[in-house]
Amino acid sequence: MVAGLALATALWSGVQAINAEARASYDAAAATLGEGQFDQLLPRSGDKIDQSTYIALRRAGWQVSPVIEGRLRTEMGAVRLVGLEPLTTPGSIAPVAMQDGTNLDDFLTRGVIFAPPDVADALEASVKQRVITDPSIAPGAALTDIGVAQDLLDAEGRLSRLIIAPSQPLGLPALDQIAPQLVRQPAQDSGADRLTDSFHLNLTAFGLLSFAVGIFIVHGTISLAFEQRRSMVRTLRALGVPLKILIGLMISELVLFALVAGGIGVALGYVIAAVLLPNVAATLQGLYGAAVSGTLQLRPEWWLSGLAIAVLGTGFAASGALWKIARMPLLASARPRAWSVASGTTARRLGALAALLFATGIVIAIWGQGLTLAFVLLACLLIGAALVLPLLLHCAVSLADRQARSAMWQWFWADTRQQVPGMSLALMALLLATAANVGVSTMVSSFRVTFVDFLDQRLAPELFIRIEDTDQSADLERFLVSQAPEVLPLLSVDTDIEGIPTELFGVRVGPTYRKNWLFLDDSGNVWDRVAAGRAVVVSEQLARRADLWTGDSVMVASELSLPIAGIVADYGNPLGQAILSEAVFRRLHPDVLPVSFGVRTEDPAELRRRLTEDYGLPDTAITDQARIKAFSLSVFERTFTVTGALNVLTLAVAAFAILMSLLTLASIRLPQLAPAWALGLTRRRLGQLELLRAVVLAMVTTILAIPLGLMLAGVLLSYVNVEAFGWKLPLYVFPGHYALLTVFALLAAALAALWPALRLARTPPSDLLKVFANDR
Repeated sequence: MVAGLALATALWSGVQAINAEARASYDAAAATLGEGQFDQLLPRSGDKIDQSTYIALRRAGWQVSPVIEGRLRTEMGAVRLVGLEPLTTPGSIAPVAMQDGTNLDDFLTRGVIFAPPDVADALEASVKQRVITDPSIAPGAALTDIGVAQDLLDAEGRLSRLIIAPSQPLGLPALDQIAPQLVRQPAQDSGADRLTDSFHLNLTAFGLLSFAVGIFIVHGTISLAFEQRRSMVRTLRALGVPLKILIGLMISELVLFALVAGGIGVALGYVIAAVLLPNVAATLQGLYGAAVSGTLQLRPEWWLSGLAIAVLGTGFAASGALWKIARMPLLASARPRAWSVASGTTARRLGALAALLFATGIVIAIWGQGLTLAFVLLACLLIGAALVLPLLLHCAVSLADRQARSAMWQWFWADTRQQVPGMSLALMALLLATAANVGVSTMVSSFRVTFVDFLDQRLAPELFIRIEDTDQSADLERFLVSQAPEVLPLLSVDTDIEGIPTELFGVRVGPTYRKNWLFLDDSGNVWDRVAAGRAVVVSEQLARRADLWTGDSVMVASELSLPIAGIVADYGNPLGQAILSEAVFRRLHPDVLPVSFGVRTEDPAELRRRLTEDYGLPDTAITDQARIKAFSLSVFERTFTVTGALNVLTLAVAAFAILMSLLTLASIRLPQLAPAWALGLTRRRLGQLELLRAVVLAMVTTILAIPLGLMLAGVLLSYVNVEAFGWKLPLYVFPGHYALLTVFALLAAALAALWPALRLARTPPSDLLKVFANDR
């Protein structure tokens, strides 16, 4: 019980530790950098704002605060340096906690830099300013006065963004009159908070599933243990011990075990989280741009939740056994009938409850909406499958029994059927673990196939060029046209379509779009219609949120409505996207010039040389798309390392459940096995049959888990993904992976059954003979 509960708590508290660390990092970023809290002013093109623009806004009465950001190179890698102006920064953004004898004068004049511990170590050897360690600073960032930051970044007179204070004076002049080159970004407009919440919700659901697998171990162990202690309970009650005191002592015993196991589990969870946290940090940084500290702190919210769920889980697992003791007659039979914990009648009742859960899931799948109901659908599917498992196993064993011809095999199948109730909880754990492994791996592998196709589509141009000065746009385009077979200027503005924040693009339709872009749904001749200005292509996120689809008309501008010719996938982008032809876009937004260009070329290195040496373009303005693809795939591989590790751990916990059940049943089953031994079966043969029985039951369970896992993947891809992220992924099947997983599951069951089988094979004959010396 202690081992099972410790493993269950370890998986839960490990996941919670990762989530708590990530959320603490988000809070630190919001508290120190103001990210997501306030509206901000950003440049329409490029990434720099002239300081004179800030001065003009302040003189006009606008309450704005300047921020400069950049990457400062150190011997230990690049550090994100953020410069703030503390006298104008909104009050709820605390630049730093003034400590260690520092004051505002130090911050403003002496160049004090505040950084978290890991960043502080990197900075001390690279800058002459005093570096003070402050754990509350956002991970990977360092804060200083804006003037100091401009000097260190060699960016005198330049700013990155302006934070708009919530309270502004009345009668301010319009923003476009003073700073038409700036665009206002509303607070929390990026949508990253929604995506990261979904990510953490998925992690929490996986941790809860892992804990549920562990609770099956605890439930089975407690049930079997109380069956073994029936004789003790009968004797104590016959001697006059009151029932309330007896149950109270048992509850105290369980709480003590739960606290010990919970403490061990929390410690193991800390180790698991410490190992997995760097990969989770890479995931959140790579997919959502959210910085997370790579180091783990002991936070009360996760270790207290680990202890609490250990105690509550034990109480839940023990409630049935305690209820049976409370209702057991004083002189009830004390025969250890642990294998009859769940009778055939109970199995049928559980099957009926499972049918009810499946029906509820079907109703939710058809009419339900929202992320919470999507997870309820998952719960109905998984719990229903676990509850119906004993009935299915009973039917499978009964079918095999009818096919048996020899007496030995008839006894084997009858004995297996009698063992099913005692092992059902462990087999339920194996079912859930295997199904989760199949489901999550199918989702990840499907995502990988789709992701590679998506990268091939979006990164088709060999080079991508981005400039900061729109005055250079026309001249650069003429140079590119003379050097490359196809140039793809990208025009874009931020707008609202159907009340949804959307990126509106104007593209030059050519061979690249026609050959490389795949549609989730289309009405035919998509790019011909877009090029003619008679249709628009929208992203899946926009289509789903606006409740539109192919053929529906959408208002892309106040004076223009176009039918949707195709729906395109845009994974990872929380905003909507609409694509028009270049001609239509220029007619709607004549003042917008392209600052980004995709370029097709057979010799990217040579074209890059011409752009830098002949044209004079800085090397930083040119992106090699092949490198971007390689980097994206590397981030993806690290992204799901945590999922793969949790899958392995969950399968290991299920194997442990089988081991505990078999060990607990081993001594109780001697009265069943002694007559077979007396009739001529050797102890070695009995051990072999025990091993075979465990493998057969595990094989049936694994075979049932594969379709359950595919249904789980279908729900994750078609319901949870849509509700959480706004897109639906196609489902791909990987038979080779499932065959390998089946082998692993059978190997885990065989290893778990090997020890009890060896113990049985080495049971002294005297122990078997003792069975016939009493009333058993």
